[in-house]
Amino acid sequence: MMTIANLFRRAARVCPLNRSLLVLAGSVFLAVAPPVLAESDSAFSLNGFGTFGLARTTTDNVEFVRDISQPRGVGKDWSALIDSVLGVQGAWHISPQFEAVVQATSRYRYDKTFTPDISWGFIKYNPTPNLSLRAGRLGTEFFMMADSRWVGYSFLTVRPPGDYFWYLPFYSIHGADAAINLSLEEGVLRAKAFYGHSNGKIPLADEQWDIAGSPMLGGYLEYQRGPWQVRASYANIEFKNDLPIAPVLKKAVGVTLSAQDAAFLATHDTRTHYYSLGLVYDRGPWQAQVMLNHIEQGSQALESSDGGYALVGYRVGEVTPYLGYSWVLSRSRGNAPSAIAAYVMQDSHADQQTTFAGLRWDFVRNVAVKAQWDGIRGEASSLFPYRQDNRARWDGRMDVFSLTMDFVF
Repeated sequence: MMTIANLFRRAARVCPLNRSLLVLAGSVFLAVAPPVLAESDSAFSLNGFGTFGLARTTTDNVEFVRDISQPRGVGKDWSALIDSVLGVQGAWHISPQFEAVVQATSRYRYDKTFTPDISWGFIKYNPTPNLSLRAGRLGTEFFMMADSRWVGYSFLTVRPPGDYFWYLPFYSIHGADAAINLSLEEGVLRAKAFYGHSNGKIPLADEQWDIAGSPMLGGYLEYQRGPWQVRASYANIEFKNDLPIAPVLKKAVGVTLSAQDAAFLATHDTRTHYYSLGLVYDRGPWQAQVMLNHIEQGSQALESSDGGYALVGYRVGEVTPYLGYSWVLSRSRGNAPSAIAAYVMQDSHADQQTTFAGLRWDFVRNVAVKAQWDGIRGEASSLFPYRQDNRARWDGRMDVFSLTMDFVF
């Protein structure tokens, strides 16, 4: 045990950005491991993942972000802000039926810090081999692969395609889920349902939209046969608080939001629906993915949207080049009661397409280096989800260059 403790202390000294995360992970290990290890050497497992990423764009008229959970993004200067992450996960296999899991992550978050957070913390019970029940803090699965968005090593690309995933700033819920697996012909049919409450915040300029306590529910139906996997998903969230539009407008343009506009732009007690369909093929050197989604917003402040992407990669030895295309289009609601309300509504408009290409090099076991180019081509009115936008100069076009090193242990 002293060897493990010393390992965490040394890692904290050489990586000050994530020092608190490593101390937290070490504390979890030291608290849980001794009684477990005394019973069985294989009862407790400790794993982790991380990414060191650099990115830059060809414009400073907007800042590019990974998704709308990030308050600031990157411009023309190289930055490690949006893609870098470190995660540690401990699993205690209490018995063949029971398991306890805790995962802590450090990433750039809504409050402009890398403060570690407990992203997962749940108890899992398998009453039968094909039925799984979990309760606690769970990762969200609104879309296919959404629960592992920060495990860069699990993705072929540098990051999940933004045009498809930008609208998902939800990473965990406090609740429960149930999943069942059934053999069907030569494949496996899976179904999952979940319910819980959000515990997060979403940045809006220098303010934060508190979505804590907002109920979420959803599920998916998936079929896997050989190299093919297809999933249909549905989820929704009912927001419990309004967007902090009034203080943002006051600070940004010195305008007071009228009661009429506030009522028109309210998000309190509105419900947003998420529909998605995904298809994945993975055999031998070939990998391919096709994803589609539709998001129906319940508030006038947010535009409903459609998005999707297609991706194909071919592995040659340790190197996998890949090519993809993504798109997103939101629908303007119109009929704003004032110019101020129309100004606010424009912030959620998206109309763009992205061509992306890259290379993944798995040069050693459990470590991959990636390089990627994203060519974003859209309308000048396409401001979502960018930060620090200069509406007068933004023309909807930019290129993003990214370099990452992903690892798991």
